[in-house]
Amino acid sequence: MPEITVTTTDKVYPVYISQNALNEKADAFIAELARFSKIFVMTDANVAEAHLEKLDTLLAPLENVFYYITPAGEGAKTFAVYEDALTKAIEVGLDRKSVLLAFGGGVIGDLGGFVASTYMRGIAFYQIPTTVLAHDSAVGGKVAINHPLGKNMVGNFYQPEAVIYDTSLLGTLSEREMRSGFAELVKHALIRDPALLVELMETYKVPMDLYRVDLTPYLTRGIEIKAEIVSQDETEQGIRAYLNFGHTFGHAVEAYGEFGKWLHGESIMFGMIYALDMSEQLLGLSFDKEALLKWLAGLGYDVRLPVNLDFAVLLESMKHDKKTTFNEITMVLLEAIGKPTIQKVSDEVIATTFERLSQEDLG
Repeated sequence: MPEITVTTTDKVYPVYISQNALNEKADAFIAELARFSKIFVMTDANVAEAHLEKLDTLLAPLENVFYYITPAGEGAKTFAVYEDALTKAIEVGLDRKSVLLAFGGGVIGDLGGFVASTYMRGIAFYQIPTTVLAHDSAVGGKVAINHPLGKNMVGNFYQPEAVIYDTSLLGTLSEREMRSGFAELVKHALIRDPALLVELMETYKVPMDLYRVDLTPYLTRGIEIKAEIVSQDETEQGIRAYLNFGHTFGHAVEAYGEFGKWLHGESIMFGMIYALDMSEQLLGLSFDKEALLKWLAGLGYDVRLPVNLDFAVLLESMKHDKKTTFNEITMVLLEAIGKPTIQKVSDEVIATTFERLSQEDLG
């Protein structure tokens, strides 16, 4: 089974990924969990229905296992759910030698990690991803909840003990969820690996290919890219910001839709198209963007900006982006595919890019 090592200042931990990772790691995982006083499993309603039986079977040899099930979707990353999870943790008597298992997609990983990082000033946790999107979010230690004025505005850097990624769980995802997660894989290719982008474009032509062709080797490469960057810049003081390619505008769209109208990856795809256009304007980025957009449309992505977006609202949201300082918006742009850069951008450029994409027929 592929094993990727993530190295940070405070912790070195493994990422295990395969189509049967939970079974392959079962004995070693149970032995690790046995050293904790109590086990707190956090998952959401959809994952519980689809996969909790498998985890139950795995954890059967252990005592003192407790479950907390959140609503499905981005709406779980709220102050209310966060507080309720802490209340449940206190009620079942978690102590500093307890462990939290985040069993789900990006939302559960973010929320569970944030609960673990703040409960009694921090307890151990493991990431057990169940979505394509979580190949990105489960690695690197960013944990957070949302604020009504911005995504992931309340959070922490808190690394897991390990990531166990069983890609057999991906088969139950809807086509829309598969596309949402695949967007982050496209991002990794755009910022770091042009050859990966070519391979993805040659391999995945239509939505059904996301189910027919095993994603494991490509997700492994995406995790390797993220691990390389995180190992150099754990707390996003420099190059880790490259991983936010497409996120400044994308998060604004996601917030505009109240974290429900568009999935995270759908919003980030809008953001990447926006950043690519700006990269052409400001940096002279030269590549076959039309071929990329045609490919994305073939996979089912909407490559046109949603109609009736209020630019003033989007701009205000972008001003709340975590990279914004002194009220100046910072964008991750591309000088070339695989060569990102970070640049301050004026409100005028932000506006003209939006106007152009709102008017153009992109696909």
